[in-house]
Amino acid sequence: MKQDFLKYQAQTSPYPLGMEVSHAVGSYIYDTNNKKYLDFVAGVSACSLGHQHPRVNQAIIDQLNKYSHVMVYGEYAQHPAVEYCKLLVQNLHPSLNKVYLVNSGTEACEGALKLVRRVTGRSQLISCHNAYHGNTMGSMSVMGFEERKQVFRPLIPDVDFITFNNEADLEKITTKTAGIILESIQGGAGFIEPKNDFLAKVKKRCEEVGALMIIDEIQPGFGRTGKLFGYENYNVVPDVVIIGKGMAGGMPVGGFIANEKYMDLLTHDPKLGHITTFGGHPVIAAASLATLQEILEKDYTSQSLAKEKLFRTLLVHPLIQEIRGKGLMLAAMTKNAEITNKVILKCQDKGLILFWLLFEGCAIRITPPLTISEEEIKEGCAIILEAMDEVMNDAIDE
Repeated sequence: MKQDFLKYQAQTSPYPLGMEVSHAVGSYIYDTNNKKYLDFVAGVSACSLGHQHPRVNQAIIDQLNKYSHVMVYGEYAQHPAVEYCKLLVQNLHPSLNKVYLVNSGTEACEGALKLVRRVTGRSQLISCHNAYHGNTMGSMSVMGFEERKQVFRPLIPDVDFITFNNEADLEKITTKTAGIILESIQGGAGFIEPKNDFLAKVKKRCEEVGALMIIDEIQPGFGRTGKLFGYENYNVVPDVVIIGKGMAGGMPVGGFIANEKYMDLLTHDPKLGHITTFGGHPVIAAASLATLQEILEKDYTSQSLAKEKLFRTLLVHPLIQEIRGKGLMLAAMTKNAEITNKVILKCQDKGLILFWLLFEGCAIRITPPLTISEEEIKEGCAIILEAMDEVMNDAIDE
């Protein structure tokens, strides 16, 4: 299977890990040799309830037995999508009261960028250096990492960048700015949290000049940081929220949320201001609804903070310089990328899945399912420490 995987399926990097997957259950993935791997990545924060969660699976099966795709988004009232949007809005600030469902996080970003231009009548977009919001052309235009986008230029014009947590840069937000897009915790940059009320200060500046604030919750959202959404940790209410990854228990999905007075502008002048064939797909929406219900009812949100404390208590090692992030969105930082690579690969050999971040080579990604148990955390951390000991010993031998 690996040979066919490399021959027929387009790759995104020269050296994919290439694990041949047999099945996955709970916090474990099994390869075709029936070796099990404890999953500390959760499909890059997407499998928020682990693998094959019974409630999500049953919701998918039940909906498949009723109907699947019947009409393009927004024409028919379909119970799973309606109930999901209703429950989501009931758990948000009152100003965030209308949801547009799409197929992925990057499409959610595209919709949000179009929305702020439509609302303000302005063109300028502002993002952050080392930001990541997706990989389609609009999302790439607000990616703050030139190395990854140079060969695809020209991209969307009139985009400027600021440095995350740099208050002096907020002067770049002016009466020409349609919107600024920020992650509530910068993901690819190294799980960097906002400091000194930075997000609240961004919102204040936006209000002063009539710009809109988009918060990207694709990674931090759905309970991963101790709140349903990461921005709730930082005393701010954005104008637009974009969501994806963990919202459907591993199924492909995204969405953007704003006030109805903004969202309704997409219906006219021109009509069909944003359209999508499969957005709000009833099977995906059923999975999203089951996932959100489970997160809310089982209080996985607050549990993520207790689990963070356990990780921080256990992961003490000379190779770990610091642990960044919040809740179950953590990055163990080593001295250099070489150490990080060795630890990640050794851990996979030992049956633990870790991963990299997009732009920060020293970071070891730790984003397990919200359902991870204390015993599984202890098991995985022991493997990490063992691997780090071996890396240290190897360096001494050299």
